[in-house]
Amino acid sequence: MNRLQKLTAVDTRIFYWCNDLHRDLGMAPVSRFVSRLGDGVLYLLLGLGLALWEEELGLTFLEVGLLAFALELPLYLLLKNTIRRDRPCHRLDGFRAVIEPSDKFSFPSGHAAAAFLFATVLASFYPSLALGAFVVAALIGLSRILLGVHYPTDIAAGALLGICCGVFSLHLWEMF
Repeated sequence: MNRLQKLTAVDTRIFYWCNDLHRDLGMAPVSRFVSRLGDGVLYLLLGLGLALWEEELGLTFLEVGLLAFALELPLYLLLKNTIRRDRPCHRLDGFRAVIEPSDKFSFPSGHAAAAFLFATVLASFYPSLALGAFVVAALIGLSRILLGVHYPTDIAAGALLGICCGVFSLHLWEMF
């Protein structure tokens, strides 16, 4: 068994363990709610709200956030449509997801990418919110595993993509 096969086997075991625990605890409604936090609308509303009502940094936060998402989204789509990893609910025999995913492929997780991007930019402008932002981002990522639409490595890759795009955007903004 090569390294990729070993990683896939571990990824699948962790996925099943999370889903078994999730079903035993009856957490589907909570997972759905947390996952919806990462659908994107909340990021835009928070960004617009800060731009309108927080005079010192709000508008700059919104601008950097929009730049970060403008970089992240095409990269996310390129990766997802190049790698084309089937979602666990489409690949694993006898497994059924709690929700129907919006597209066919799972790697990387767009919800995780967006959540960690938002947390990275928010933490840079409002350090006192950093811990809460990253906890929410992690919960959004975990919810996607628990709902049966992502493997743990999809979440890790999405988190890495989001953090990198957030940091890159912050540095790019400082240059101009």
